[in-house]
Amino acid sequence: MIGQRDVFERLGIAVDAAQKRNEVLGHILFDGPPGLGKTTFATCIPRELGTPLQIASGAALAAPKDLLPYLTNVSERSVLFIDEIHRLPHAVEEFLYPAMEDFRIDITLGDGIAARTINMPLRPFTLIGATTRAGLISAPLRDRFQLREHLDFYSIEELAEIVRRSALKLAMPMDNESANEIARRSRGTPRLANNRLRWIRDYSTSRCNGRVDVEIVCTALQMQGIDELGLDGFDRRYLETIQRVFGGGPVGVEAVAHTMNTAIDTLEDDIEPYMLRCELVVRTPRGRRITARGSQHIGSFSAAHEQRRLFGG
Repeated sequence: MIGQRDVFERLGIAVDAAQKRNEVLGHILFDGPPGLGKTTFATCIPRELGTPLQIASGAALAAPKDLLPYLTNVSERSVLFIDEIHRLPHAVEEFLYPAMEDFRIDITLGDGIAARTINMPLRPFTLIGATTRAGLISAPLRDRFQLREHLDFYSIEELAEIVRRSALKLAMPMDNESANEIARRSRGTPRLANNRLRWIRDYSTSRCNGRVDVEIVCTALQMQGIDELGLDGFDRRYLETIQRVFGGGPVGVEAVAHTMNTAIDTLEDDIEPYMLRCELVVRTPRGRRITARGSQHIGSFSAAHEQRRLFGG
C-alpha cells in the first residue's frame, strides 16, 4: 500500500479486532477529493474480511424503497458500500438510522387508518460511506459512523512510486526523473497519475518508438495542456475567470460556475480542493479570491505558451 499509511494502519487494527472478537466491523465513512482511493479502501475491506459486498450510489437512492433491497439482502457481517453518500435524501438517511444502530428497519404497510408499522430485524452488517463533500452529511448520520477517515493528497514521492509500479505492469520503460515529473503534474492524485502515464505511453508508442525520458514526458503532457503544477486548461480557465472577469475576487462560486457554464459541484469537488492546497485561490467570507501565486502562475503559463507558439517549442 502506497500512501495513506495512517488510514491503512487504523483500518487494519479495526479489521483485526473485529475478526479476533468475531464481531461485525463498525461502520466507516471515507471523505476526501476524487481519485484518492476511497472506493479502493471500501472494496478492499470486505476482501480482507472474507465477506460479500454490495455497492450502491447515493444519487440513485431517492426513497427508502430504493434502499430496502440492499438492506434485506445483507448477510452476516457483509459490507454495504454507498458512494456519494452525501446525496442521500433526508428520508433515506432517517431510514438508515435504526439499520445502522440496531440492525433493524421499520416498514409501513397499508395507508391511512389501516396503516401499520412492522419492525424487521436485519443481519449485522457494516455500512461504508464515501463522499467528496463531508460538510453536506448531516450530523446524525455522520455520528453513526464509528470510524471517519479523511484521505489527503499524495506526496510527489508516493505518486512517483505509484507511477513506477504502474509502468512496470505496462511493460513501459520509466526512469526516476520521468516518474518524478509525472508525479509533479498529477495534482497529488493517483488516478490522475495513472491517466497521465497511459497518455504518455500512447504518445511514446506513436511518436518516439516506445522511448520515454523526461523531455518526452513534458512534451506529451504539454500537448494535453497540462502545466508544471498539473493544471489543465479547465483549471486555468477557472483561475482566469476569477482574475479577468471578476477582478481577482472575491466572488461567489455560483457566479464563477455560471460564467464558466459548468456545475457548481464540478468546481467544488474537482477543481477547488487542489487550488486551495496550492494556495492559488483562497476562500473568504465574501467568496473566492485569487492569490498572488495564482496570478503569477497564469501569467507565467501564458508567457511560456506564447513563446512556444512563436518559436515552435
